[in-house]
Amino acid sequence: MAQQAYVTETDNGGSGPERRGARLRSLLVRLAGRLSAGWRGDPRIWRRGLVVAALALLLALVMLLHARIPNRFGNLGSLTETFLPWLGVFVPLLLLPAFVRRSATALIALVLPAVVWLNLFGGLLGDKTGSGGDLTVATHNVNAGNADPSGTARDVAASGADVVALEELTESAVPVYEKALAATYRYHSVQGTVGLWSKYPLSHVAAVDIKLGWVRAMRATVTTPQGPVGFYVAHLPSVRVKLQAGFTARQRDKSADALGEAIAADPLSRKILLGDLNGTMNDRSLNGVTSQMRSAQGAAGSGFGFSWPASFPMARIDQIMVTGVEPVTSWTLPRTSSDHLPVAARVKVTTP
Repeated sequence: MAQQAYVTETDNGGSGPERRGARLRSLLVRLAGRLSAGWRGDPRIWRRGLVVAALALLLALVMLLHARIPNRFGNLGSLTETFLPWLGVFVPLLLLPAFVRRSATALIALVLPAVVWLNLFGGLLGDKTGSGGDLTVATHNVNAGNADPSGTARDVAASGADVVALEELTESAVPVYEKALAATYRYHSVQGTVGLWSKYPLSHVAAVDIKLGWVRAMRATVTTPQGPVGFYVAHLPSVRVKLQAGFTARQRDKSADALGEAIAADPLSRKILLGDLNGTMNDRSLNGVTSQMRSAQGAAGSGFGFSWPASFPMARIDQIMVTGVEPVTSWTLPRTSSDHLPVAARVKVTTP
């Protein structure tokens, strides 16, 4: 009798979770029925929305064949590849007019760009971060106009990194960074506008010629507890988007090739590149570097890890790349007074 009374009370009260779940399912079924009612028996669902369907197919082709887009005209190919992940935003945007137009053709066509985008970037949506590792590294374009270099240095040091690379250092700001980082990093070297701070000894420090006429790249051997690792710090030339010239990146591309040649010629098997490459891993113009090194974010990060601009990150142009060591985890650090976000990674140096 007690069991019967409980069942009756719950049914009449209508406040139990089973009751609410049943109401929600009923509501969704009725809504789906109303939406489909306008589609059934309408032969025009295949003739409407042809423009939306065409745009969907064009979007899929751009993503699928982005490597075929020529760079002869304003470096259009590199520009597309820099913001390639954002093309996926157009899929839900096109989905709305497809529903409004009640176009089955458009809806089916939109499956193609969705599949292409997931094939290109679906692997970045998951969390590949691990645990362990021997060495934590970080890199940050501190911005030449940084109003709080001391605070920025402290923020980066707070990441716990064993080795830190800074780019876009000005002559007047270098002493500020040196003072702020001295307590944490015993060893450091500044070459031109880039610098490397380390808890472990540095040797074989030298500027790297990236065909600019002034120093924006360097190389040093860091003697870690697991043995020597070659570190490169680089700040490749900036790119510009101009109405008349398009995506101007010729000097950046030339410097990337020179940097790639220097890394390839390095006799050490374990190497780490830190810096602002002013380009993403998708940009074919960085192949001289990306073809021989792994992205820590791509191998062991969570999400895209966009780093620029700091106010609304849209691209990861600040890179940590490795060869001969294993990325364990990669992440972006909190915003500083710079227009870039600092990025960090932990790697395993003692590879099998």
